[in-house]
Amino acid sequence: MTETVPGVLQQKQALPGRVRSVVRRGRAVDVTVATIFLVAGIYVMSNLWRNLKSGYLYNAGRDQAMWEWFFADTAHALAQLHSPLVSSMQNAPVGVNLMANTAMFGVSVPLAPVTLIFGPTATYAVSLTLGLSGSAIAWYWLFSRHVMTGVGVRGKIAAAVGAGFCGFAPAMISHANGHPNFVSFFVLPFIFILVVRVSRGTRPIRDGVILGLLLAWQIFLGEEPLLIFAMSATVFAAVYALSDIRSARLSIRTSVPGLAVGAAVALAITAIPLWSQFFGQASYDGVAHGKAGYDAGSLVTYPTASVAGDPTGAEFRMNPTEENSYFGWPLVLVLLGATAWLWRIRIARAAAAVIVVMGVLSLGSELIVDGTHTGITLPWKYLAHLPLFESILESRLAMGAIPAIGLLLVLGTYRAFVELRSPRRTVAVIWLIASTIALVPLIPTPVDADQRSATPTFITSGLWEDYISDGTLVTVPVASADDARALTWQVDADFGFPIAGGYFVGPQSQTRAGIYGPEARPTSTLLVDVTKSGKVPTIDAGNRADALTDLRYWRADVLVLPRAHGDSALHQTVDELVGFPAVRVNDVWVWDVRDLVGGKTFNR
Repeated sequence: MTETVPGVLQQKQALPGRVRSVVRRGRAVDVTVATIFLVAGIYVMSNLWRNLKSGYLYNAGRDQAMWEWFFADTAHALAQLHSPLVSSMQNAPVGVNLMANTAMFGVSVPLAPVTLIFGPTATYAVSLTLGLSGSAIAWYWLFSRHVMTGVGVRGKIAAAVGAGFCGFAPAMISHANGHPNFVSFFVLPFIFILVVRVSRGTRPIRDGVILGLLLAWQIFLGEEPLLIFAMSATVFAAVYALSDIRSARLSIRTSVPGLAVGAAVALAITAIPLWSQFFGQASYDGVAHGKAGYDAGSLVTYPTASVAGDPTGAEFRMNPTEENSYFGWPLVLVLLGATAWLWRIRIARAAAAVIVVMGVLSLGSELIVDGTHTGITLPWKYLAHLPLFESILESRLAMGAIPAIGLLLVLGTYRAFVELRSPRRTVAVIWLIASTIALVPLIPTPVDADQRSATPTFITSGLWEDYISDGTLVTVPVASADDARALTWQVDADFGFPIAGGYFVGPQSQTRAGIYGPEARPTSTLLVDVTKSGKVPTIDAGNRADALTDLRYWRADVLVLPRAHGDSALHQTVDELVGFPAVRVNDVWVWDVRDLVGGKTFNR
């Protein structure tokens, strides 16, 4: 993978007497860089670390509750010696297919002891922090040992610049608001390294086995990131191969045995989980997100959570966790200059191609510039409906350009260091100044955190046990993608009861298309309408019959409404639906519907 180009990656022979000194200095730099990246990860997530008991990421929406539930449910299942692939604790009576959701078994399983001892918020904080830091360290390993091979401390510093961008790029910080699967990229660089090793064909069995283990781990960390970076790697390899097609053909032939071994190992590990994901209980065929391409203006906009944060840039994003293509105009100019300056370097050309291809794909099916629909059709239109691609948010494809950007930063910074001592130092100085201007404004600020709403004492004190036999707890309104409080209640009750509804991706019964949250039922829809309007609707016999049918479907034992809603429209509506008034129990209103669901009737 290392490419020798005069003045850029020229390797030098160290004198025998200096070898130990060089090795010691190199290790010291490695430790320093890794420490800086770890501290940076803690800094970014510091607001959450300060309050692991009740902290909640401000821009996470319902996602933090969902991720913490995934971590907690996995740990609970393992502690009970049950399979974590499917859970019956949400979405009663259908359940939830965790493999078909973003349960991140690659993190939740090894960190299950942390979850059981310290709670899921601690695991959530660890996964986000080590996701950022670990990704930066992994890219540093690749850049310093497989690109900057044998060029000394200056090469390691250049590698640190590129790796720092890869680990703490604007998109990574954006996803740190709630998506640990999109900051945990620490396995991807090693997959790339192993693919290159396999292409040499020297040790196909050993390298293939390691590759298979890494692929399996990444599948359990996140399949969408794996697909996105596979696309980037394919573009990189194709452009790289164009410079020497004969060698490329030889590499393809020598790769086959190792790749076959890798595929076999990965499949052996993931076959049952993948079968569960695509064909098991509560599986689905795909999630239709609609058009999610970004405005081209986002490419030159500063990210909001950075030193130069641009609040006006919020107009281009889907939500605060999806600033996938916010690079800022100085970095775009630097990348254009780097491409021209480094064009003679084979890997630089391949990196530039990745940036262009993934950047264009992230814009979606139609080119939009500053809100103006140009009518120009873009390549994503022809990929969007293909298997696997149909579930991708296309704006996330911009993240596939991040390692390529990091690589250009590595190559440019090292060349600048070299040419500072040559007559061509003017260009080197310009690069160092320009790259500083481009990168310093992107330095992230800590992710905002706030206090989460408290779980009712009715739950934390165990009073709920008097109202649940072997059925479910139904929150008012029913738990959904818009109201995921019940997930936290369930975790705080140590999974003592299943819940109706929830926040997950599951199948629509008629089409098997993936939808967020449970399928709507008459009663859950009615309660959502009451929540929005604040008015008590007219309840007739049909509504009561629907409510009874829904309660029996959910196998409900009790309905619970926090007392903050006391005499609200929701309270009165449920009274009318079930035919008897709620009972106040500590800080909630309770409707014990076990007799009702079991067949007894109530008259008002």
